Amino acid sequence: MNTALTIAGSDSSGGAGIQADLKTMTANGVYGMSAITALTAQNTTGVTGIMEVTPEFLEKQLDAVFSDIFPDAVKTGMVSSSELIRVISDRLTFYKAGNIVVDPVMVATSGARLICDDAIETLKECLLPLATVITPNIPEAEVLSGMTISSEGDMVEAAGIIYEKYGCAVLCKGGHQINDANDLLYSAEGPVWFKGKRIDNPNTHGTGCTLSSAIASNLAKGSTLENAVKEAKDYISGALAAMLDLGKGSGPLAHNYVFLKEGISNE
Repeated sequence: MNTALTIAGSDSSGGAGIQADLKTMTANGVYGMSAITALTAQNTTGVTGIMEVTPEFLEKQLDAVFSDIFPDAVKTGMVSSSELIRVISDRLTFYKAGNIVVDPVMVATSGARLICDDAIETLKECLLPLATVITPNIPEAEVLSGMTISSEGDMVEAAGIIYEKYGCAVLCKGGHQINDANDLLYSAEGPVWFKGKRIDNPNTHGTGCTLSSAIASNLAKGSTLENAVKEAKDYISGALAAMLDLGKGSGPLAHNYVFLKEGISNE
């Protein structure tokens, strides 16, 4: 069985973070492992507490995984401090990890900055150059490219700037801000659009985590990057279309819709 590692924070309500990542990896046919960067107290209505792990303990987690079950792909999520980012980049370099998917969680869709400026600079300097592909939303792509994005043409220009600057492929997520659910992959082959259809489901908690984990899962199984993105978007569409409705806020996706569709019971 192919294997994948998520390096991210824990979501106590299970909709995002490592919980979403591990569910996604299982649903996409790979063995999922985790290195936790932080514990969070959160649910569908918001985050009420964050407790980071120490850099030393994160390093121990990464060494434990890589020295025993070497991952075929790695996904990184929200890492809020420079020290933790440096540990991740150091260990990924040391073990010569491949198929690295970086979800550069810096700016919320609302525009709120989620990590401090020095951590963003460390992310740019240490982690992005190691990535196979990064998956920024529009506000994050604006930070990385240094330009305002207000059209599909801007998305192509910004993704090209990021690709040239950091040497990694870029999946720029359009979302409703620009063009409904159309995403742009910019790689050595140039720009490729992935058209999506809007699914009228307000429960979208953890979609970014899920997409990046699905891409990592497909890369772990040997898919090309373009196919990995296509299959990941198909998985996201299915998980949204299942219309799971949990919690009082923006609820989670139905990560297990594949099993339910096949008539497999949870009992």
